Amino acid sequence: MSQDVYYELFHNIIIERPGRLDYVRKAFSMLPALDNPHILDIGCGTLDEFERKVIEQNYSDTIKIINRSMHDLNFPSEHFHIIWSEGSIFIIGFSEGLSQWKKFIKPSGFLVVHDMCWLEPDPPPEILEHWQRVYPGITTVQNNVEKITAAGYSAYDHFALPEEAWGEIYFDPLEARIQQLREKFRHDENARAVLEKEFREIELYRKFKKWYGSAYFIMQKA
Repeated sequence: MSQDVYYELFHNIIIERPGRLDYVRKAFSMLPALDNPHILDIGCGTLDEFERKVIEQNYSDTIKIINRSMHDLNFPSEHFHIIWSEGSIFIIGFSEGLSQWKKFIKPSGFLVVHDMCWLEPDPPPEILEHWQRVYPGITTVQNNVEKITAAGYSAYDHFALPEEAWGEIYFDPLEARIQQLREKFRHDENARAVLEKEFREIELYRKFKKWYGSAYFIMQKA
């Protein structure tokens, strides 16, 4: 039943809110115009939902869906003009992702990564300890830029998302959904634990939003 609550909690939680895609478009607009680029989206979300939309919008001839572990990617060398990672690189780590994926990018191609990061140095112990448990690799924007150059890329551009991208667009509707699901899953102890854990995430963000958020990093293969 806990799997059911995860689905109901997060299904389309961002898609249903206007504004989130604006930041994706902003990141994409920073790339130079490319003629018919090959793009790899690593960690593209729920495959069943994505496949349904591909079919509905008649993109089956141009979009290929592959169900593969991020730890076992097997693509031709220098095949993609752009690799895009929307909040998924944490699974293998920022530096590891930059290193492993580089071989799949064409010369002078691009890697775009959206990842959590510290927006201010020296975060308070409460939120520091939380993120050391959740994502030990989290670091500052500047440290990630340094990792980009150390991995042999040119740091092409980057920008941090504003508070509204996480507050108004994500956490506010997530809180409303939690309130709805508390009643539905009131007799499911595991589901209730999931809901309270996610509510705690909302509380932490509202308390410490000055210190952390997310940023897009756009880099070019040297």
